[in-house]
Amino acid sequence: MTATGIGSLPGEDIDAALGLVFGELPDLPHLPELPGRGPGADMIGRTAGALADLHVDLQPSGWRLVARPGIDERRAAEYLERDLDALVPIAGAHDGPLKVQLAGPWTLAATLQTARGPVLADPGATRDVVASLAETVRLHLAEVVRRTPHARLVLQIDEPALPAVIAGSVPTASGFGNIRAVDPATVRDALKAVVAEADVDVVVHCCAADVPLRLLREAGAAAVSVDLAVARLDHDAVGEHVEAGRKLWLGVVPALGPGVPPAVRDVVAPVRRLWRDLGFAPERLTETVVLTPACGLAGASEGWARTALRLVRQSAHVIAEAPEAVSP
Repeated sequence: MTATGIGSLPGEDIDAALGLVFGELPDLPHLPELPGRGPGADMIGRTAGALADLHVDLQPSGWRLVARPGIDERRAAEYLERDLDALVPIAGAHDGPLKVQLAGPWTLAATLQTARGPVLADPGATRDVVASLAETVRLHLAEVVRRTPHARLVLQIDEPALPAVIAGSVPTASGFGNIRAVDPATVRDALKAVVAEADVDVVVHCCAADVPLRLLREAGAAAVSVDLAVARLDHDAVGEHVEAGRKLWLGVVPALGPGVPPAVRDVVAPVRRLWRDLGFAPERLTETVVLTPACGLAGASEGWARTALRLVRQSAHVIAEAPEAVSP
């Protein structure tokens, strides 16, 4: 069984962050995001600054599409370039899996602004962002390959706003109403276009309660990443997902330190309970499930971030050694 991180970590030192990730998560390390460095190092700014043929700047309301590149976009691009270059000394010869992350098309559409409000309220702007992100995926992965030519890349697409887009609960610019719900078929097709450009396994991460497993599977996701404590998982939908040969990444360690760290047995118990309830053979558990923290760790202390990564690794090892064990 494998363990990995979601993406963000506390701190501002990319070399130290990579050392932590490769030390604690050697089976599936990832390129971390460090939002503590400021705007442009966050999930949205990082991806927005990399969008192909689109430009952004930073306003009090958030990241906004603009006609020409400016200092905010250049800063975001410099952060990303610096982080990619930092991969070379630690991962230049790495020949195992390596995960990188980008914000997904619907979270970008719900978060980025035009001069008139959220991109999501403008179908033309939404189509532009989807098309741009699809090209960005191709270009970004090529840049990672250039620095880590032996790695087997995995792309994580972060879609925390996806359920709100489908439910029609994304606020308008005034905040007094919501943007009309987007048809699930439109959501699926846009995601599918982005996933198709990856040419590597894609995992879609969504830490909301209502994760549309079937839609994400139909969009081509090889895995779906959820917060096990938050997600309302329908067992039939999860069963269909597993039967289709897709993987399930389960967030099992809190993103913020609870004070006293949980024991490994408490971390693995809900995983084993879910698997028992699904009725699958124990040996399929280690083939299907990847353990992660519940979400990104940017808001945690550096001590808790290290503890969280260690806990998911230790928990994965415990399950791998005894997949047949079940929880009451």
